[in-house]
Amino acid sequence: MALLRERAAATPPAGRPAAARRHGLALALLGVALAWCAHRALPGVPMLTAAVVLGVAAAHLPRLRTVVRTTARPGLSYAGRRLMRAGIVLLGLRLAFDDVRALGWATVLMVIGVVTVTLLGTWWLGRRLGLPGDQPLLIAAGYAVCGASAIGAVGEARGSDERDTAASVALVTLCGTLAIAVLPLLQGVLGLGDAAFGRWVGASVHDVGQVVATAQTAGGTALGEAVLVKLMRVALLAPIVAAVALGVRRGRGRAPDAARVPLVPLFVVGFLAAVALRSTGLLPAAALDAAGVAQELLLAAALFGLGSAVDLPALTRTGVRVAALGLCAWVVVAGLSYAGVLLVS
Repeated sequence: MALLRERAAATPPAGRPAAARRHGLALALLGVALAWCAHRALPGVPMLTAAVVLGVAAAHLPRLRTVVRTTARPGLSYAGRRLMRAGIVLLGLRLAFDDVRALGWATVLMVIGVVTVTLLGTWWLGRRLGLPGDQPLLIAAGYAVCGASAIGAVGEARGSDERDTAASVALVTLCGTLAIAVLPLLQGVLGLGDAAFGRWVGASVHDVGQVVATAQTAGGTALGEAVLVKLMRVALLAPIVAAVALGVRRGRGRAPDAARVPLVPLFVVGFLAAVALRSTGLLPAAALDAAGVAQELLLAAALFGLGSAVDLPALTRTGVRVAALGLCAWVVVAGLSYAGVLLVS
């Protein structure tokens, strides 16, 4: 009966979707503020990582849990989907075509190879391990491209269940956070100079914020190389999402809603348009800085919403398989990236 009451309370009132979302959006805004405070107090913890952790915590605190699952659920789900799209569009303003050319074709091909093998290998292994729903594909996208942003984009294109998206975000965020502590310890062991270490971090760490937190430990040269390589991975988000959307459309065949599935989702078009706009050089530095702040706030709100959908008891039922996939994918992307950096250095 309690579960039925929660579901009934979570159903938006007819004709008042905006009002039904208000509580959840307010809670997401509070989560963003707390995540910002956590990042300011502990600069080594990226704001987006803190947002996910706070969302998971909100979903399991005794008194707040009921609010998260009922009155706040429509707004939190809205944040996890709609605000994620807006954040991904603004993410395109971080990349210009000149940045890709500056990397050199050898590095570009290395990045494409690492992303392709990581994506397909992790997806295959996740299916072999029997992970439910779209989790194999979502986790693969997160590891291969750009963490939670890629999971949100692929989940949108595929129409994935919110619980699959949330569980995938939790795993990828955890592993990316561990990379902040582990990878700097390996720089000397692996014999990597600052520039090579930066390229390795950019090619193997998931989220942009986590890349910055990891690479800055080796100085400005490493940070610059890491961000360039990472943004090249971000650029691959568009063709991957388009391929997923095309697969969904073909899979539905002649179903009545097949024509409604766009070949290229609108937010991916927006992402590419943002890249093109950045490449013109017309935007002043102040506008780019403001867009960067807006992008991080939007993604933080989206990740808080996704984190609030994580059900830890349900996650533990596949915990061993999820952990095995996360560890294997981490080894694959780090190993491939290291080999690739050695080849192009």
